[in-house]
Amino acid sequence: MVRPSPGEVIAVDVILIRLLFIVIVGVICFLIRPFSLPSNLDAVVGLVIGGAIVLFEWRLRSMSLKRLIGSAIGSVLGIIGAYFFALVIRNSLHEGPTQSFLMIMVMLIMAYVGLVVGANKGDLLNLSALGGIFGGEKTTKKSYKILDTSVIIDGRIADIAETGFFDGVMVIPQFVLRELQLVADSADSLKRNRGRRGLDILQRLQKTTSLQIQIVEDDFPTIREVDMKLIELAKLYEGKIITNDFNLNKVAQLQGVAVLNINELANSLKPIVLPGEVMRVFILKEGKEYNQGVAYLDDGTMVVVDNARKMIGKTIDISVTSVLQTTAGKMIFGKWDERVAAGRHDTKTSAPVPVAVPPPVSAGTNSSSEAAKKASPIAIDRAVE
Repeated sequence: MVRPSPGEVIAVDVILIRLLFIVIVGVICFLIRPFSLPSNLDAVVGLVIGGAIVLFEWRLRSMSLKRLIGSAIGSVLGIIGAYFFALVIRNSLHEGPTQSFLMIMVMLIMAYVGLVVGANKGDLLNLSALGGIFGGEKTTKKSYKILDTSVIIDGRIADIAETGFFDGVMVIPQFVLRELQLVADSADSLKRNRGRRGLDILQRLQKTTSLQIQIVEDDFPTIREVDMKLIELAKLYEGKIITNDFNLNKVAQLQGVAVLNINELANSLKPIVLPGEVMRVFILKEGKEYNQGVAYLDDGTMVVVDNARKMIGKTIDISVTSVLQTTAGKMIFGKWDERVAAGRHDTKTSAPVPVAVPPPVSAGTNSSSEAAKKASPIAIDRAVE
């Protein structure tokens, strides 16, 4: 037999207490008849009032302590303001239904406005200044990260999200989804494939359990450019924009909006290479300058090698001369020394082969020259190989 956990028992008890409270309010209204209605209707009104009170209490449980204190202070200030307005109305109008209606409406309006404004401004309260009485209250401010169309189509955002590096809420604006849908429905096959890949990436993001996805309907009709809409949305939510668009990155920084650039993240994760290190690369094609060869690392970093034009299609060891950091990424410059490579090759090939030492002869000069003549073809063949 599986026993319920303490949390489940407490939840059931709270539900029973709420139901009992609603029933008690209904019975009291049935007996007292406070609304001068038939007993059954008074009981129904009492049940509705009890349900509304329970709903209000259930909503208050999800609010932070700062918001509760702010709403209480705002309500009290609103009622005090309504009292002074009521004095003005009482001295300005004659007694009658109009005066009573205005006094009640002013009280309700001021209390409501004070409640709403106080709840919204409650996050500005500093509870730690009250001597640590409310020290257990934790800040629950969410971190919003807004996705751009380019970073969705790129696809690397899904791999990063699956590793758990992102926290907070991933915000996908509705206007970004519309733009992605237009790209997926394009007549150009290349654009159509990019748009469909973006939709697949969104499905992967939604299936990521460690990620919270939120699609927002906020739009800015007066702004036509999607990039400017993203910037305004980031200002509204006080969030960060995730993109790999260089222009959007610069414009957002000028507007004071934080940006997370996927390309900058990828560049920062590339291996660090120092001048003088030896690398083994595959020369893929010819470089722009004379006698240059171009190679690529596994992460896409371009390696420009001097004196390597004739080694296209081969794997060689190069010496790094410098590293250049650009906006597009890193570029590594190296040099291939044919003489050093030949020397290493001779050492590797000649080491396992035993060399016969000729017996000492009195005419050392002649015998040494003859041995050199016999050994030189072998050395030449090995160097050529």
